[in-house]
Amino acid sequence: MFTLVHDDGYLLSTDSRRLDLDRVHRWLSTDAYWALGRDRETVGRAFAGSIAFGVYRPGDGRQVAVARAVTDGATFAWLCDVYVDPGERGHGLGTWLAGAARDHLTELGVRRILLTTLDAHGVYAKVGFAPVDPDHFMQLDQRGRPVTPDGAATMTAVGDALVAPTTRKELEGPAPLTVEA
Repeated sequence: MFTLVHDDGYLLSTDSRRLDLDRVHRWLSTDAYWALGRDRETVGRAFAGSIAFGVYRPGDGRQVAVARAVTDGATFAWLCDVYVDPGERGHGLGTWLAGAARDHLTELGVRRILLTTLDAHGVYAKVGFAPVDPDHFMQLDQRGRPVTPDGAATMTAVGDALVAPTTRKELEGPAPLTVEA
């Protein structure tokens, strides 16, 4: 377990037992542009499969920020779901949280950490993150693909390949994208 105390008394911890996942779910599903509408079960599973970083206010110990790192613990990590409670913003907690996550992952031996952001480039630049070369960075994003109620994956032709959609039990969302040859 990784623990760090900020100069003004805020506590950062990777102790997942301290996380207020109901609060985290509320933040992410109602206020974080990248996770709007994310259900509670998905938030729980996501944090269970990640290194979770919680930041707690001095005095009452209330959780005021969160982040998680999806990692193999050896070579690579994806820093995501970085969120600071609106009432606690403006005190450098986001930068401190990102830097602490970077440091902890580095101690594990991780040498490449990726993240995405639409509006917080300055926060991450302060702790060493830089833009990625778009000619090399690729993704497969299937968040908008519906699946069957039982979660079964159906193979779809994409070019010469067969691709299995996500297996989450979600029916809402836009129709699947089609690729024309």
